[in-house]
Amino acid sequence: MEKEVRPKILLYQSLGFLSIIGLSWLDESLGLSTLVFGEHSFVPEFHASILAMLFILAVWLLVTASTRRMLERVKFLEGFLKVCAWCRRIDHKGQWMPLEDFMQEGFDTPTSHGICETCLAQQKAAAERARQARKAAALPNVPPAA
Repeated sequence: MEKEVRPKILLYQSLGFLSIIGLSWLDESLGLSTLVFGEHSFVPEFHASILAMLFILAVWLLVTASTRRMLERVKFLEGFLKVCAWCRRIDHKGQWMPLEDFMQEGFDTPTSHGICETCLAQQKAAAERARQARKAAALPNVPPAA
């Protein structure tokens, strides 16, 4: 999610809650419900309005906290590095590139090659098997004694 979209979501959400609070105060002070629905008796009760406003503020805080958590989760998930499962290329800014190019472009880090201990042991074992197979193939075929 783009950086400028997050504040807009929170701004629109806040404007919505502020308009609900404003309408409830206008209803209480001007008697909007009596104007709209035609009831003739109007006695302002600001205690009820204050209670409604506090309830709306509590819901607003809960919704805002939940929205912030969801936006942070989206930001976290968007931060994952995408790696092709087949060729091991990295998706960087919409372009698939080899790991070495990504390290150079993304982090200005030159790369070199090496081998970890596990892979070294596997390669040594494979080389030894290949050497044993060549030796076995080079031995003359001696017929078994009868």
